[in-house]
Amino acid sequence: MVARSMSTATISFGLVTVPIRLYAASESQSAVSFNLLHEKCHSRLKQQYICPKDEEIVTRDQMVKGYEFSKDQYVVFTEDEIKSMAEEASKTIEITEFVPLAKVDPIYFEGAYYLGPDKGGEKAYRLLSEAMRQTGRCALAKWAARGKQYLVLMRPVENGLIMQMLHYADEVRPFSEIPVGDAVVKEPELKLAVQLIDQIATDEFHPENYVDDVRTRYHEAIQRKVEGQEVTAQAPEAPKGQIIDLMEALKASLAQKGPRAVPAAAAAPAANAPSGAPAPALPAAASTGADVPPTGDGSFDQLVADLNRKSDAELDQGLAAVDREIDDKKLIERANSNSLSLDERRALGDLLRQRDALNVVKTRRILVALDAAGH
Repeated sequence: MVARSMSTATISFGLVTVPIRLYAASESQSAVSFNLLHEKCHSRLKQQYICPKDEEIVTRDQMVKGYEFSKDQYVVFTEDEIKSMAEEASKTIEITEFVPLAKVDPIYFEGAYYLGPDKGGEKAYRLLSEAMRQTGRCALAKWAARGKQYLVLMRPVENGLIMQMLHYADEVRPFSEIPVGDAVVKEPELKLAVQLIDQIATDEFHPENYVDDVRTRYHEAIQRKVEGQEVTAQAPEAPKGQIIDLMEALKASLAQKGPRAVPAAAAAPAANAPSGAPAPALPAAASTGADVPPTGDGSFDQLVADLNRKSDAELDQGLAAVDREIDDKKLIERANSNSLSLDERRALGDLLRQRDALNVVKTRRILVALDAAGH
């Protein structure tokens, strides 16, 4: 379904103008909202404004706006005075400078809009998008709308542009206000933490892998209520033991990180494979470097035992080869979209098991070395 634009505007830089249309970049999926009802009859309650000083209900035509400049002290503004200070809406998004996108801290990001070309602006739109993509820069601009002046950032995305609303500098608190202490990190602790990160690291962000479990739980409970069923409370999760020693916490984290779960799209075919079917051959790139043996002929434990004979350099080469094979063919991404062939799914399963085995061996060696050093 083609998206419906929210508004139109014109991007301006130098003597170039680009007519564009604004589209919502996200859909509101906020938390479930409950209304207040009268317990007796379940009628929805209405809100009223009451003056605590005069103890009377105040209607809309009796209200004025004021700014609290000190505790319980206000200066009053009329609607005309407020309108006179508001920024006049403008159809122009005026670019002031181009900066490297990496130099803009994401803490300044707020909302976002997709930008599409308006009638007659397709070529100029594409030109601006491609020029920013080639230079690796984004555009900072000013835009007036809804009585306010906004600082915005425009950057290329896929084959078009996205406009990111930004906070002003005085709206972002400096991190220097945050107390962080002066703890010293020891080299063994850092090495363990890096290994833990490597075990669960991925090279791409897949937002489709994450869902709002709380919102889902609310919707399910609401549906049960609508169907006349009772909603029962879930048993609270048992509190986890707190590990105070940082080294012990890192060791425990590494120890509990077993082999990663194989994506369903990669694992499913194995259950349906004909009995006695030979394991598929691994891609050539996966067996280079550390000469990692395929997992089809042995158990995971046997694979770990075989890899334990390799040197640290060979293990690193093996990990690099496996990651390269997965990344080059975008196997994880294609598995999540169910676009892998049967052989590719089996090969991906083998690659993931190899990667897990390599990480297990590396982790065990780090733990042994730390124990030998008395950490």
